[in-house]
Amino acid sequence: MPCGEDWLSHPLGIVQGFFAQNGVNPDWEKKVIEYFKEKLKENNAPKWVPSLNEVPLHYLKPNSFVKFRCMIQDMFDPEFYMGIYETVNRNTKARVLHFGKYRDVAECGPQQEVDLNSPRTTTLERQTFYCVPVPGESTWVKEAYVNANQVRVSPSTSYTPSRHKRSYEDDEEMDLRPNKQKEQHAGARQAGRGVGLQWCGETKRLETEASTGQQLNFLHLSSPFDLNFPLPGETGPACLVKVYEDWDCFKVNDVVELYGVLSVEPVLSVPSHDERETSSLLDPMECTDTSEEQRVHSPPASLVPRIHVVLAQKLQHINPLLPACLNKEESKSFVSDFMSELSPVRAELLGFLTHALLGDGLAAEYLILHLISTVYTRRDVLPLGKFTLNLSGCPRSSTFTEHLYRIIQHLVPAAFRLQMTIENMNHLKFVPHKDYAANRLVSGLLQLPSSTSLVIDETLLEQGQLDTPGVHNVAALSNLITWQKVDYDFSYHRMEFPCNVNVLITSEGRSLLPADCQLHLQPQIIPPNMEEYMNSLLSAVLPSVLSKFRIYLTLLRFLDYSISDEITKAVEDDFVEMRKNDPQSVTADDLHQLLIVARFLSLSAGQTTLSRERWLRAKHLESLRRTRLQQQKCVNGNEL
Repeated sequence: MPCGEDWLSHPLGIVQGFFAQNGVNPDWEKKVIEYFKEKLKENNAPKWVPSLNEVPLHYLKPNSFVKFRCMIQDMFDPEFYMGIYETVNRNTKARVLHFGKYRDVAECGPQQEVDLNSPRTTTLERQTFYCVPVPGESTWVKEAYVNANQVRVSPSTSYTPSRHKRSYEDDEEMDLRPNKQKEQHAGARQAGRGVGLQWCGETKRLETEASTGQQLNFLHLSSPFDLNFPLPGETGPACLVKVYEDWDCFKVNDVVELYGVLSVEPVLSVPSHDERETSSLLDPMECTDTSEEQRVHSPPASLVPRIHVVLAQKLQHINPLLPACLNKEESKSFVSDFMSELSPVRAELLGFLTHALLGDGLAAEYLILHLISTVYTRRDVLPLGKFTLNLSGCPRSSTFTEHLYRIIQHLVPAAFRLQMTIENMNHLKFVPHKDYAANRLVSGLLQLPSSTSLVIDETLLEQGQLDTPGVHNVAALSNLITWQKVDYDFSYHRMEFPCNVNVLITSEGRSLLPADCQLHLQPQIIPPNMEEYMNSLLSAVLPSVLSKFRIYLTLLRFLDYSISDEITKAVEDDFVEMRKNDPQSVTADDLHQLLIVARFLSLSAGQTTLSRERWLRAKHLESLRRTRLQQQKCVNGNEL
């Protein structure tokens, strides 16, 4: 373990040291950040930092240094806090200066109180994010992170409420209000929790009243607290994340890794019932909205802990088998080593997916192209690089799609299967919407992080009536597929949120949804027991080979790609010749499709430039695909 574990168990002590040395000089904040940056570079130090993704909250020590891999689900309004404040000893009148950064409550001793009128008090601003575990994160990703970490913890016994503390936001509210309002607010707090300005005295009585108020919090919640996960069945903690620097660099749906100070203070929970009753005497109408907003923005810390961020970084990907940042110099050797053995990996993956697709080698080729596709740029509103694949001809009565999805889950870091039934389309919430009463963004199924694989199972669709929400959900899916964006509902307007989601549609006939490429499945084998067949396929793959598949599918998404002037001219001449031979059926859309197939075909072979060979191979694959569709059309009339 890295030497000097105090920075892990007592990070605020380290911060206090820098603050004591530098005082009000703002340089102390930069020194704190640099200190923790350097610490995390030592001896695999990140593996020693407990992760909220893996360690239960009650095993973690309050105010310890932790990490969290998550998606930003919502951004709350900025909040003010006391960056620097002063306490006064009531007996000796001695004054002590404290820092407020990385804390939720003001610390003071039994004989001390905060001087709210001190001229040395500094009010600062921080941003609050509501973060959830990465939606759809695959089981193998979670297990790999658990195995990589070296933290061994036991249940914490130090999680006891302290009444010698006060919320910074409460202090700021009182400080910013006129004196009369301060007195009313103080009286209300004394009525609700017995905590007024003189909170340092009568400790036992205050602890008793606070614990009673805490029980009331749970008794009077209007409904079980909703952690607002985008996908059903998700587990793990949600966190309120306090960000102090460069919060403009982050946006909703970013996947980030955070390092910071864990805060689980009981006083952070939603106000007690008595306090809400007292507030309602002042303004009943205002209290209704405020209480709902407070309930959402101040959930019990035991359910939604707080993290005060010291360091934060956006994650390029969440695949634990690759370096976190592929652009760094130290990652280049890893990339070059893997690229040198790419060809056999591709061949093995092609064989594996051919078996998964019941012996259809052409479908396996296109599935590889789909899995490594990504939106590499946007030209005006057009997302370039998306490659939605419609795999038609899937057996309706079997569990083929369900097991194919399981195979994909074993290969990609994040995936979700949407069962497209009439009931789901009519009742599920696809599009996130703004709840103005609670002042939060209520999540929907389509609030997904970049690079998620979304498998839409259309084989379950039966005859029925789509109601208005169902029609809106189909429109939202079509919008996602066509433009790679989701229009979040803000009641009075809609706001576009760009995304980068790989959509695979399995259907019996042609999908009702738009797709960039339709391929009709031609099974060569029909296993008598689909589940047994797919299980044996997975168990036959060596773990080391499966790891290479996972690295392959993630890494190729980040490779640069270009077309030389010489090949560009050859492609143009080739396309002109194709138009001459078949002017009716060859269009500009066909050229775009060919270029996309050629791009990902080249990248799948580890080539970052288009060659004549790959262009001809792309034309051949497209010819086979079109011939297959034409044959199916002849068999089934105008189905396609």
